[in-house]
Order: sequence, then structure tokens, then C-alpha cells
Amino acid sequence: MSIAKFLVNFGGGRGVLQVTMTVTPMLPTLASEPPTDRFWFSSHGCVVRGETRWQVWVGGTLVGVFEPRDKARRNTILIGLVEGQRVHRGRLARAFGISQETVRAVQRRFEAEGVRGLVPRASTGRPPKVKSGLRRTLWKMFDHGASVANVVEKFSRTEAISEVTLRRERARWKKKRSGSPVDETSPASVPVAPPTAPEQDTSLDVHEGDDVGEPEEVVASPVVSGRQVQHLGTWLMMALVHEAGLYESAMRVAGQRVAKSSVRVVLDAVVAALTIGQQCVEGVRRLATTSAPVLLRAAHAPSASWARRVLGQLAMKTGGARLQLAMAGHYLREASAAADGEPVVFYVDNHLRPYTGKHTVRKGWRMQARRVVPGISDYYVHDVDGRPILRKVVPDHLPLTSVLTSIGELLRLALPEDTILLVFDRAGSFPEQLAELRDANFEFATYERRPYPLLARSAFDESMHRRDEKLLLHESRHKNLRGGRGRVRRIAVRNSEGYQLNVLAISEQPAAWLVDVMLGRWTQENAFKHGVERWGINQLDSRTVEHYEPQTVIPNPARRRLDHALRVARVREGDALRQLERLDDGDPRREPFERQLEEARQHQADLEAQRPSMPTHAPLEETELAGELVYHSLEYKHVLDTLRIACANAESELAALLGPHLPKPCEAKRVLQNLFTAPGHVQLNGRSITVTLLPAADSAETEAIHRLLCAVSQRKLTLPGDHSGRVLRFQAQTV
Repeated sequence: MSIAKFLVNFGGGRGVLQVTMTVTPMLPTLASEPPTDRFWFSSHGCVVRGETRWQVWVGGTLVGVFEPRDKARRNTILIGLVEGQRVHRGRLARAFGISQETVRAVQRRFEAEGVRGLVPRASTGRPPKVKSGLRRTLWKMFDHGASVANVVEKFSRTEAISEVTLRRERARWKKKRSGSPVDETSPASVPVAPPTAPEQDTSLDVHEGDDVGEPEEVVASPVVSGRQVQHLGTWLMMALVHEAGLYESAMRVAGQRVAKSSVRVVLDAVVAALTIGQQCVEGVRRLATTSAPVLLRAAHAPSASWARRVLGQLAMKTGGARLQLAMAGHYLREASAAADGEPVVFYVDNHLRPYTGKHTVRKGWRMQARRVVPGISDYYVHDVDGRPILRKVVPDHLPLTSVLTSIGELLRLALPEDTILLVFDRAGSFPEQLAELRDANFEFATYERRPYPLLARSAFDESMHRRDEKLLLHESRHKNLRGGRGRVRRIAVRNSEGYQLNVLAISEQPAAWLVDVMLGRWTQENAFKHGVERWGINQLDSRTVEHYEPQTVIPNPARRRLDHALRVARVREGDALRQLERLDDGDPRREPFERQLEEARQHQADLEAQRPSMPTHAPLEETELAGELVYHSLEYKHVLDTLRIACANAESELAALLGPHLPKPCEAKRVLQNLFTAPGHVQLNGRSITVTLLPAADSAETEAIHRLLCAVSQRKLTLPGDHSGRVLRFQAQTV
């Protein structure tokens, strides 16, 4: 049974797994997008933009009409929506064509000055670059087919206007001309059918600061021959992720919402940018070379703004989660085939992404910093070789015991016939969790939490070798989970230095096999480090935020401050006692320290008296973080991290092929990075495409690259979007 048989909202909202079984395919045909002149700010409210009037509808009722230039009427309607119902400020701002800061400024002026504050103040800034008369002239030229270059040539001497300003003006002209005509009749006299609300929010995940003009569409083109094509080595990555099903899954998720040619071009661009080490979508700027049309098979290299918009459309309506799960199904089937009858091993652990932005997000424990920091927790699942499979986002930093069973159930949906063995660290090694996994028919292996009895060396009756180190083993079934939960296997492991650790397990596999799998968990830690440094998994990507529900229970910040003050008072008490211990009785220098000691003890007494009435956790609406605490939207980053996982796995596959042919196999991924950034030539043949790469490498590396490219060519890979299905044949040539 494939994971594509299920619709899974994985990582949504509060880190709770919701699985809905259905008899329809995982990726049904999606409904078409609503008209482009309707901008929704809630499930039942939208702004219908016309050429001269904008209408605001709520629940099928026309609540207001204003002209785009009439800011006073616009602000009045805006305040009514903000004060009258719970709406998302970001969506409301996008629907009204303004920024979130403008909404906040209007609300602050209304609170301070009342209705008078809704009337906009006279502008004190510089005059607009394009005045109304010049705009009419420019738009008339655009209507007659003039390009920006033609306009620049004509106005370069007579008008002090830059090419950038002209491009923005042309984008406004294009957006206005693409809209449908609007009836100029007053809406009060002509009945207008209320717009139908969409099934879900259709806002795009566009970064703040993006140009309000519509970005120029990137037109896809067929494969053509070319010489000295920069970054041509990225075709290796594109072909491998295409073989893994990334492009096909993205096309199914996009449905009718996004043009398939746009999806292909943006995936090519982002995969290439990640492959050459850019780590984020903005890296597509580095592809803007003269050979970009040949590399990306497009009219020109896409802009970062256009790439973000296309990916935002792809991520809408749980598209990010569905794309991730479709690719996870492919990796899970590969892991099942590689297990060859043994239990399929999966490593589960969390990784905290630090956050340094302007919003207030929840804090979580970061082991590298040894303290709590603002950020977002991700729970990753890796296979036995350390390849990432999927990611579950937990903005509220739930412990491993809260998500481990749900992750296991998700894996079982994809592999119902296989035995799944979950491997995790001490964060999940609690009796309740272990008993729950055993009762759910999962096998597991984890470390035992201290304290546990230390055994004499003579008690170890079995041995094994792992990486040139001899380990001594002793197995028993005497780990009692207590509370009527039964017992689990306990395997004591002693290394050559006499250090002992215990492994707890439920499995029929030999003890040496379980210990080897348990100690192999460091492949996941290495994957985290490589993912941060190579693929940028700590990138924020999505800057759109959502507010927590007011009833959400969070750690009480007031209690946290009280506990911190209590610790400081105890330190002051200790400092005073230490100084007094060094001074003799009757010493005049004792007086200030005695006063400090008395003040510290009195402060402690006052703080301890407040603790019983101040709970450790409280509803968000009862704390000072009400209305400020947010979490970042998930779907857009789901798409980007799915691309990162696909690229990381493809790179690992190539490294496994390249490593045995190198003098130093551990440098395989470094050699691959040189290969990915290599330029080359493209030659079209009848049924194949010959790709000649020119990597920077010494003689030994060149020989290894030659063998790698021969092995890759034998797989008969194809380029995504090449409908002729021509086979790629790679070869290396020294410069």
C-alpha cells in the first residue's frame, strides 16, 4: 500500500498528526482559482478590485465601497473589519493592497485620535517619479507595443526617469490591462452577486518587501545545444530528482492552479541554486548568466520574486505537505527494499532551527547552545544510512514522547507489511513511551536513562567488533518498566575504556545487530550538520506568520521571570555568605555584606510567597504575549525542504558511486560540489543528449568522475520536461 493512498495533514498547526483515509487518489483534481480580482482576507470575506471602485464583501453582504485613492473611506472600512471580527492582519493588508505596518498605523491613529485619525495626513515625502501626464503617455506607448528599451531610448534625455522605474510602471500597466473590465454603474443601484468564498485561504507566501507589480512570466523552451554553459553539472541533480519522481509529484500537486511549464522551470532553477550551494530560493539570482536559457530551458533566468510566487501557489491548499508525503513514499519504499526481510530501521530525532527575526515565537531547548532559544523544532526521520525521509514541524516544541507514536503510525501507513524498528535517543526513553510502542506492535531501540547498575567486566559474556573497536555485551530481560507495564530487553555494552551504556529494545534481532544499529544513530546527527552547512535546512524560507489561539496553554513568562529573580537572589545570598566567612567577627567590613545578606533573604522570602499564586503554565490570553506570539506558516517551507531532501539524497547516491574510485573516499561530496558547478557543452543527437562537463579536478579525481559519469549514463536518465524522452549521456573533459 503506497503512502499516496492517504491524505495526511502532516505538521499542521500544533504538531498534531491528522490522518484521513479516503478511496479517492491522494492528489485529486483541484478546483480552479477564483478570479484574480478577488482577494480573500478570511474564509467569508474578500475585496473585489475594480478599475475605479473596490468592493468589500463579508458573508455575502456588501459592507463597503471605496475608490483606491480614497484613503479615508478605505481606513474606515479597514477599522470596522479589524475591530469587528478576528481577522489575520497580513491577509487583510494583502487584500487591501497595503502593508501590515499601514494597518497597524491606521489602528494606532484611530485609538489615539478617534475618527479624525482615519483621515490621511498630507504627504511630506518627495513627489512621485511618474506623474499622471507622463503615466498616460507611457501607457499609450505600451499599448502600441513599445518595450522598456524603446521608452528608455526616447525619454533618456527629456525625462529624469530610470529604467527600473519604467519597468515598475510597465508592470503596473500589464497588471491593469490584464484585469477584466468593471461596470461603472453604482453598486447601490445594480444588484451584484456576492462572490463565493474559496475552500481554503489562497494567500501566497510572498516575502515582505517584494515588488507589488506582477513579475514577468518566464516562458519555457525546449532543449537546445550550447557551448560553455555555466553550472551545467546541475543537470546531474535535475535528472536524478526527476527519476525519483519530484517533478511528477509537483505537477500532480499543482493541478490546474499553476502552469506546468512554470512548475518545471522554477523547480529547475531552485534545484540548481541549491545544488551550487545557495541554500535558499534567492540563490536563483546566481543563475542569471548568458547561458541560463540553455541551462534552464527557458527564455531567461527567473527572478527570485517570480520563483517565490510560483512556489507559493504550489504550496497552497496543503500542497507542501502532499508533496513531502509523495516523495517520502518513494524513499520509504526504497528503504523497505534495501532491508531485504529484516526490520526497516528509522532514526527519529528533533532539530531546532534558531530564529532571530522580529516576531515573538516560542522558545525551545537547543543542545548546541545548552539553553532555550527562540526557534522552531523539526522532527526528522532518517533511514539506516542517514538519508532524510520526511520532516514534521512542531512550532510549540512538543517532546519526543508526544510525536513518536504518531510518526510511527505514519510510517506504517506506507509500509503496512514491513516490521518497523524505531531508533531514538534518551529523550524518548520513558516507561510510558516504551510500553506504548510495544503495545502498538512497533519494534524499537534506545538508550537507558541513568541510573542503572554497572556490571563487572566478568559479567560480559559476548563480544562484537565495530569500526576496529571491540565491544563487550551482556543481555538480560530484567528491565522492569514498573506500573504493570512489563519488561523489555536490556543489553549492556562496555567499550575498551571501561565505559558502560545500556540499550533497551523490543526486537527479535540479535543483540550485536541491535547495538550496531543503535550506535549508528550518529549518522543522523551527521546528516543534521551536513543539512545545515550544505543545504540550509535552518533557513526560515516562509516569513508569513500565524497567531496562536488565545486558549493555547504556554509556559507562563511571568513565572519564568520570577524564578530567574529568585536564582539571582540566591546567588547574592551565597556571595554575601562567602565574604562574611572570610572576615573575623567585629570586622567593620562585615557591615555591607550583612546588609546584602539580609536584603537577599528578604527578597527571596517575598518571591517565594508569590510562587504559589503564579502557575508555571497559563492560557495565552492571560499573559502579556497575547496577540504577539506567532508561528510561521508551514506549507511554503514544506515545499523548499522537500526539494532539499531530494537533493541531499541524490547527492548521497552519487557520493556512494564516486567514493570507491577516489584516493580519499571521504572527499566524495566535495568533489561532487566541484562537478555540480562545472561548465560544459550540450549537443543534441537523434535519441540522446550528450553533456560534456569540464570540472576542476586533478588526474585521480578526473578518473573517478569519468567512472561516475559512465555509471550515471547507463541509467538512461532524462531531463524533466523533455517530452521527446532523449537519454542523457554524461562525459568529462579536462580543460
